[in-house]
Amino acid sequence: MILPIVGYGSPILRKVAEDITPDYPNLGALLDNMWETMYSSNGVGLAAPQINKSIRLFVIDSEQIFDNQEDDEKGQYPDEPGFKGVFINAKIKELTGDLWSYNEGCLSIPKVRGDVNRHQNVTLEYCDENFQTQTKIFNGITARVILHEFDHIEGKLFIDHISAFKRSLVKSKLDDIMKGKVKIDYRMMFAK
Repeated sequence: MILPIVGYGSPILRKVAEDITPDYPNLGALLDNMWETMYSSNGVGLAAPQINKSIRLFVIDSEQIFDNQEDDEKGQYPDEPGFKGVFINAKIKELTGDLWSYNEGCLSIPKVRGDVNRHQNVTLEYCDENFQTQTKIFNGITARVILHEFDHIEGKLFIDHISAFKRSLVKSKLDDIMKGKVKIDYRMMFAK
């Protein structure tokens, strides 16, 4: 089932999400719905707060970034061909490598983009969809997508990483999103 995506201004996007246990109700169905919602919205990641659930859960599929590359773009990032996975109760163990800039967007903040500096590598401890504990190092675009989604479960948004001046330039767009005045091709729910 395709779920509506929570828009900027909704309080749930600013809450630190709660851990879940293996007996979380209907987790399999929730994950199926998250994948379907993410793909139908042309996203590469989706966090539970974006579908109005304040739990520490997100999904990513950076493989599709590489699937859509032109031939001359191939081999630019160390994480090619990407990673597809479920992250439950994720915790950052270490951030390493240089900070690098990339133009990010967010399904909860449509039609707004900004250059965000993030570390090249993240060591993450998390549970997969079977609640098996994993500790892995991710880098490149995959690390960026993970860090973006991790921000969501920490109550942060990518716009928190851009300068106050750049935020002021998109203020009217953010105000419009809060009022539901944005045309997009996926379902959203907005702050009241």
